[in-house]
Amino acid sequence: METGSPDDTGAADTTDAAHPARTEPERNDPARNEPEQNDPARTEPARPEPVWTGLPPGLLRMRRLLLVVWLGLLTVAAALLPGLFLGPLWAALALPPLALLVWGWVMLERNWRSWRYAERADDLLISRGVLWREETVVPYGRMQLVEVTSGPVERHFGLASVQLHTAAAATDATIPGLDPAEAERLRDRLTELGEARSAGL
Repeated sequence: METGSPDDTGAADTTDAAHPARTEPERNDPARNEPEQNDPARTEPARPEPVWTGLPPGLLRMRRLLLVVWLGLLTVAAALLPGLFLGPLWAALALPPLALLVWGWVMLERNWRSWRYAERADDLLISRGVLWREETVVPYGRMQLVEVTSGPVERHFGLASVQLHTAAAATDATIPGLDPAEAERLRDRLTELGEARSAGL
């Protein structure tokens, strides 16, 4: 004698057949993996940040010395000459060049800190500017001439400048106030990279 209903014999099988997706792990669902595949951060590697190099402090000392020499003499002349010939009140004419000297002293440091350069795989970056930021990209393959220059004042402070000449005059650039050893190293490396890139074009 049968005690169960004929419908009870296939109840478990019917339930499993109606929900076959429950037996598969959710991580294998392509719909759930689609956002990860379309994520640009995962498909494209992040570009490394350039390693910036600042200018040595000798450039700041040289520029400040020149500022003090020129504006210092102007301040003394503006205070003494009118004060001696026209009266003591005319010595107040020394205030404008004195204020300009103080302002220039601060701005020279800000400008010096804004100068930096970075050597990348295919080009050289030069960044500068306080109020108006300017960044120059000099491709190695377009460099035609790299030279090191040093004037009398620069030689006195042990400094040199690297001048970059390219096929387009708009991309010419200069890195001032470098140590002579660093300037020569940079000149040799940029010249070598420029020749290698030009030969490969």
